[in-house]
Amino acid sequence: MGVPFKDIVVYLDGSESSLTATMYAIKLAKENSAKLTAVYVVNTKALSELVKAGIFVAIERDEYHRDLQSDADRYLRHASKLAQQKEVEIETVKLEGTIHVVVRALLKEKNADLLVLGGITDIRSRREELASDTDRLMRTSPCPVLVVRDDDDIWFEFES
Repeated sequence: MGVPFKDIVVYLDGSESSLTATMYAIKLAKENSAKLTAVYVVNTKALSELVKAGIFVAIERDEYHRDLQSDADRYLRHASKLAQQKEVEIETVKLEGTIHVVVRALLKEKNADLLVLGGITDIRSRREELASDTDRLMRTSPCPVLVVRDDDDIWFEFES
């Protein structure tokens, strides 16, 4: 194999595929003795747009924002537990903002040499595909990107 990875970032969005990606990133970090960071982004841009579109009023936005914050905490805690099972040190980071913008800034700040993403969910239209956060992250990442397919083998291997 070529040069080992030194700093791996995995993006968590709460989907099953992002949890699979987290397991794979933990495995990679262990094999490469790399630093691992799990990041969850509370998408405040989407929240603002829901208010602007009249779908949410401010009170609903604030309540939904709190829900998103607790989701982020829950998924990051889960990532920590998974890493602990494999004796891999993990840093968890909760950010807010436009997903691809804040993740890109984090990748640069950490000088990451790999971004690990969960597989892209079924997309119904080209417009949706272009707007997808995973797609945007792939296109704007300053480092190589590994997309992990949602695969039972990864879960099985992780558990063994």
